[in-house]
Amino acid sequence: MAGWAHAFKLSKQELAESEPPGTSRLVEHELHRTRSGRDTNSDTIVLIPQPTQSPLDPLNWPVWRKYAVLLTMSLFAFLASFGSAAIAPALPLLQYQILPPRSLAELAHLVAVNVLLIGCSNIWWVPLSNTFGRRPILIISMLISIFASMWGGLATSFNSLLAARVIQGIGFGPADTIAPDCVGDVFFVHERGRAMAIYTVFLACGSFISGLTGAYIAGNLGYKYVFWITMALFAFNLLLEIFLVPETLFDRHAHLLAEQHPSVTGEASIVEEKSKVSTVERPVPVGSISFGQSMKVGLYRGDLLKHFVDPWRSLAFPGTWVVMLHYGGLLGGIVTISTVGPVFLAMPPYLWGKNVGLLNVGALIGGFLGFLFTYFLADRLTTRSAKKESHGLAEPESRLPAMFPALLLATTGIWAFGFSATHPSPHAWAGMVVGYGMVGFGIMQIPSIGFNYLLDSYHSISADCFVMTTISRSVVSFAWTFFVAQWVGVAGPALPFGIFGMLMGIFGLLV
Repeated sequence: MAGWAHAFKLSKQELAESEPPGTSRLVEHELHRTRSGRDTNSDTIVLIPQPTQSPLDPLNWPVWRKYAVLLTMSLFAFLASFGSAAIAPALPLLQYQILPPRSLAELAHLVAVNVLLIGCSNIWWVPLSNTFGRRPILIISMLISIFASMWGGLATSFNSLLAARVIQGIGFGPADTIAPDCVGDVFFVHERGRAMAIYTVFLACGSFISGLTGAYIAGNLGYKYVFWITMALFAFNLLLEIFLVPETLFDRHAHLLAEQHPSVTGEASIVEEKSKVSTVERPVPVGSISFGQSMKVGLYRGDLLKHFVDPWRSLAFPGTWVVMLHYGGLLGGIVTISTVGPVFLAMPPYLWGKNVGLLNVGALIGGFLGFLFTYFLADRLTTRSAKKESHGLAEPESRLPAMFPALLLATTGIWAFGFSATHPSPHAWAGMVVGYGMVGFGIMQIPSIGFNYLLDSYHSISADCFVMTTISRSVVSFAWTFFVAQWVGVAGPALPFGIFGMLMGIFGLLV
């Protein structure tokens, strides 16, 4: 691999003609002569990755099955976020519902340990999924989520509830790593941006909706119903996983070699795109996957030890660091605000009581706007960039400019929340809600833009990159949540959230 010195010595022409890892030819420019004798250019979309002729290839599945996978994985992400965050707005009520009573700083550990295990459990989930397939790991993790949620509903002491939250976090882990990898397995590069935007809105809205409803559930039914509702929803998600999501792990290179396909060397097949790259013809049907094949659970690809080491090797790539720090900082801000925000609104001069979850209305609106921004921009930037270049190459970095507005808003949103909370007044809640909404806008970008950047740049090891991003996310969120309640009590909100915003701003500059 060429070093930094060589990279910065490249001329503009040499840079335009080079094809670094992750670069792919997304658009082919063709010159045609019309009947009138005029030359016109037409653009064709290149299918990346190259599909095989096998019906087991996820890229060849019908549209309905691809969206069944997308929606099932998105629901998994939604439920993991919902189950993790629903307890946060109920913490002021848990002070009176758990005996003997615990301080808010201790109760915040119920959120912190869950978030920590969601990330750290992927140290073994992803290597196991790369060895034995995605499907068995997803089924096992959903079963763990169901039984851990049942445990939380039956727990009669704080320590038992804390242990249930630990196991629950382990079950939730694959929602942040294996689920987005499944989405990447079934869609082509020019389709992934919008698909990941849908996944992201489910992932983020799980936290926002649970923040909005958690206090009402705990106040009207008791906090245990948070766990019973989570258990029931996960049981439904498990049925969808069993009957609608076949194995998406597929050895495409081996199949292409067996077919003696000319694209094994790296060239991709081209399908003609009509109407300015707005519609793309689908691959020729190659048969359909049978019900028995879709129900098959497990495969073995060997090298288990190598798969356990691979996530740590992904730290050699700067893209992994950029995405993991962004995700850690943004989710740390989200989790911290959702933990301490309801406490502020339960105190004078607000005294919102069970309505403290309304703080999440701002996050829902900000998240929805962030979703629209990402959905309509994610793939368009990549396709437009490839069309403008004479060589038609699509750079993964062409997705990154969409992150700039979101990172700026999220950084200033953390400050807006902290400074508004520092100066309570009858109307200061508005600054807290708007600040939370700004952070909610920003969190939409990381799974949509950041994860797509990792998928495009390092597709073969993208799941390993996701492991490190979720570990970073969970460690930062755990650290901020574990200490923030006590820190805010001693120093007030301005200093902690000022520092959190400063760190987020530094992380954002890494783009």
